Amino acid sequence: METIQIQTESKEYPVFVGEGCRNELPVFLTNHFPDLTRILIITDETVAKLHLDTLLQVLKPWEPIIFTAPPGEKAKTFEVYYDALTTALASRLDRKSVVLSFGGGAVGDLTGFVAASFMRGIPFIQVPTTILAHDSAVGGKVAINHPLGKNMIGAFYQPEAVFYDLELLNTLPIHEIRSGFAEVIKHALIADPHFYDWLRLNIHNLNAITKEQLSGSLVQGIKIKNKFVSQDEKETGIRAFLNLGHTLGHAIEAEMGYGNFTHGEAVMIGTIFALKLSNNLLGLSFNISEFIDWVTELGYETTVPKQLSFESLIAKMRQDKKSVGDAIRFVLLEQVGHPLLQEVSEEVLWQELTRF
Repeated sequence: METIQIQTESKEYPVFVGEGCRNELPVFLTNHFPDLTRILIITDETVAKLHLDTLLQVLKPWEPIIFTAPPGEKAKTFEVYYDALTTALASRLDRKSVVLSFGGGAVGDLTGFVAASFMRGIPFIQVPTTILAHDSAVGGKVAINHPLGKNMIGAFYQPEAVFYDLELLNTLPIHEIRSGFAEVIKHALIADPHFYDWLRLNIHNLNAITKEQLSGSLVQGIKIKNKFVSQDEKETGIRAFLNLGHTLGHAIEAEMGYGNFTHGEAVMIGTIFALKLSNNLLGLSFNISEFIDWVTELGYETTVPKQLSFESLIAKMRQDKKSVGDAIRFVLLEQVGHPLLQEVSEEVLWQELTRF
C-alpha cells in the first residue's frame, strides 16, 4: 500500500492506494473519530450490487446506514441530493457522524456536497471504485449538475481520507476504464512530459494493462493533482490547468445528456481539440497525429458527435466555470508540461470546430 499526503490550505489528508486497503478503514475510523455516532454510506445501484457486502463486512461494528443513488451522472441531480439529505436527517446523523462515499466520481461529488451542506459540514471519506475517481476523489471539488451546466452547484470541501482499493477496479467495464484513463493522460500532458512518453510507449491496450502499470499510473496522476491542488485549493489560478479538455468535454457531456457519454471519453475529444487550438494559436510543437493514432488504438472517439450543433456547444462553453463574461477560456499547452489559460473568440471557435 502506498500513502500520498494531500496538502491544501484548509486540510491535510492521506490517500491510501493499494489492493485491499479498505480493510484499514476500521483502524482509521477508531483513531480519528473516537466518538463516532453513525456512518452513512452513499453508493449507487451498480456498485451496491457488486461490492457493498464486501464493505459492510469491514464496517460491521458500526451498522452503517445506506443510501443508494442511481448510477452515473443521474446521481448528481437536485432530487437525489435532497433524498440523500432526507436520509441523513431521518437517520439522525449529527456532527460526530461520518459520510462515506462508495462509488465513482459522480457518487463522490454527490456525497461530498451532502457532507459539506448537512449541518453546515460534517466529515466524509472517499472510497473510490473507478479509475476516473483517482482524479475526482482528490482535491475537494464536490458538486451536482444543473441542466444548464455540469458541476455548477457545489463547494470546495476536502475529505478526511481517500481509501483507493485497487481490488474494486476489477469489475470495471472497458468504457469506464477508458473514461478514467483519459484523466491519467491529461495529468501527464499538463505536468510531466516523461510520464506522457512512458504512457504512449507502454500502454497500448486498456484491456491488458497490468496491475503494476495501473497502480503506477494512478499514483503518478494523484501526485500531479496534488501539485496543483496544494498551491491553489479553490481554483483561483493554476488549479484551472487540471481542466485541460474539459471546456469542450463538459459541453459534449451536457448536449449528449449526462450519462449517455462518459466523462473521460468526452474529455479526450476536448483534449484533442485543445491540442489543435494550442498548435494553431500558440505554435505548440507536438505530434497531434501520433497522439490521435495512439488514443484511437486505446479505443477513444476523437471527433465531436455529428448530431451536436456548434451553436449549442458554444452556448454550453460560455457557461464553463473558467469563462468570465462572454470570453470563453481554454486550457492550452505551450508545450507538454506547460499549460496556460487562453481566451478564445467565438469566431475562432467556429473556425476550429469546423476544421475539427
